[in-house]
Amino acid sequence: MAATARNWLRPAWLFNRRVGIALLWALAIAGIAVAVNVAGIHVVGSIDGWERWLRAHSAHFLVWRLLLYAATAYGWWWMRRRLRQREPGPETQQRLLRVEVAAVVTLVLLEGSQLLRDA
Repeated sequence: MAATARNWLRPAWLFNRRVGIALLWALAIAGIAVAVNVAGIHVVGSIDGWERWLRAHSAHFLVWRLLLYAATAYGWWWMRRRLRQREPGPETQQRLLRVEVAAVVTLVLLEGSQLLRDA
């Protein structure tokens, strides 16, 4: 009983090297985002000024996001082609389709919420 409780408290996936690296990347990206915002507030002089600057340059950020989406889609297409060659079964096709639908829905919701916020 004690061994089972200990196993439940220490899940193996949490101490996996890949998970650790992914968590470090997420923390690094969040830290960079915070640093950029703090630097922007410092340069502009106030939070209100920083928000005005962000709104004034929102079209540039939209272009940046679209380029980022295009690069991600190209990488996905490349990876998808290789995966289908390696695993040609119908279950692979179903998994890929579910992920693709989820990604497109997520992007539509994110960009839609951004457009509604700006309107």
